[in-house]
Amino acid sequence: MVVLDYDQASSSSNSNFTFSDSPFFYDRSPSNGGGQALFVDASTTQPHSNPRVSYYHPAGVGDYHYGERHPMKPARLSLTNRLVLAYGLHKHMDVFTPRQATKEELEMFHDSDYVDFLSTVTPSTPPSAAFTRFNFADDCPVFDGMYEFCKAYSGASLAGARKLTSDATDIAINWSGGLHHAKKFEASGFCYVNDIVLAILELLRYHPRVLYIDIDIHHGDGVQEAFYNSNRVMTVSFHKYGNDFFPCTGDVSEIGTGLGKHFCLNVPLQDGIDDGGYVSLFKSVIEPCITTFRPSSIVLQCGADSLGLDRLGCFNLSIAAHGECVRFVKSFGLPLLVLGGGGYTIRNVARCWAYETSVLTGCCIPDTLPHTPYDAFFAPSHRLHEPLQAGRVENQNSKASLEKIRVQILEQLRYLHGAPSVQMQEIPPDLAGAWLDEDSNPLTKDGEPRRDEKD
Repeated sequence: MVVLDYDQASSSSNSNFTFSDSPFFYDRSPSNGGGQALFVDASTTQPHSNPRVSYYHPAGVGDYHYGERHPMKPARLSLTNRLVLAYGLHKHMDVFTPRQATKEELEMFHDSDYVDFLSTVTPSTPPSAAFTRFNFADDCPVFDGMYEFCKAYSGASLAGARKLTSDATDIAINWSGGLHHAKKFEASGFCYVNDIVLAILELLRYHPRVLYIDIDIHHGDGVQEAFYNSNRVMTVSFHKYGNDFFPCTGDVSEIGTGLGKHFCLNVPLQDGIDDGGYVSLFKSVIEPCITTFRPSSIVLQCGADSLGLDRLGCFNLSIAAHGECVRFVKSFGLPLLVLGGGGYTIRNVARCWAYETSVLTGCCIPDTLPHTPYDAFFAPSHRLHEPLQAGRVENQNSKASLEKIRVQILEQLRYLHGAPSVQMQEIPPDLAGAWLDEDSNPLTKDGEPRRDEKD
């Protein structure tokens, strides 16, 4: 049982606070100023217990552009990938360049009329009623290569899900995915195709129950809506709620309907939540969710806009605390699909996801960033764990309010009466045929290009 300790990170207010002083920091090796190392020799300690990790980075996914003034910058994916490679983390993973999703695969969830529009519209298409019908406006503009971009990140999430269902990996990572706002019939919140729903539907072909966890600052409304009536998917979202904050959903009273009643959990938070309050609440909610619902796989959306100093965010989380949530979910040893999401101060997004890649692979990486072609983005400090407390937002989450949320969540879990039984039927054939050739593994353990080979 997790005991709440909202004061764990109270030292973060100290002007002399450093990243390695955080109780949530993963690497306490002497080289990082943190005292004793977690492992004396991580390369030789219990190698049989190391999870198999697969990493998916679609070719060219960071080259797309929403528009000059748009806060969503796919270039953050290029920064993240370069840091992952420069740290040598690819040596501890199987790295894949997945194929794009097909139109038929997108229609596993999305309406065919919507996918048809998505596949044909271009920036030069004259405005019509369809733009309003499918919610294409300032937040969701039409840009060059939009459909290819959607197929790329969706294909990566589907490939990761299929790798998990075939028991060929324990953890699958796709930082380009996690676009949780897209609805069945429309775009929403910078998201056009909901790759999370597509991946969960794939997991459900083999797994009786899937737990979806969302730590983006915005409510995962698209995923919640898709499974609102289902007892095979439990959705748990930690997010800012109130003051007309997008998408204006995610109250604790939203618990699901029909068979899905009480299988939808929302953790609405206020501005300025800090490391101690967030991580303690996260652990005290997720542990009973897993032990009660007993999922056979987990999908974790790691939106980095919940970090401090995010362009669109209002929380005070450090990268170490964000990564501690990832480490905690990993510790349950269930098949895990890890996805990206929001994040609009791109230098911090890249830092966060590179660090969380190290957490997922069990590697300790130094605070000094390795050299990449994007060094200018990380100036002047060139540190992985740059303090994000400057200009802190006042914490409006009291201990009493967080405890009230925890009690409400536990009360909902009482109604589950254990995990629901699921009658599994014969597995249907893959919609698009054989997936043996879907992946190419472009890197060897030494980071050299590798010829395409069957998975």
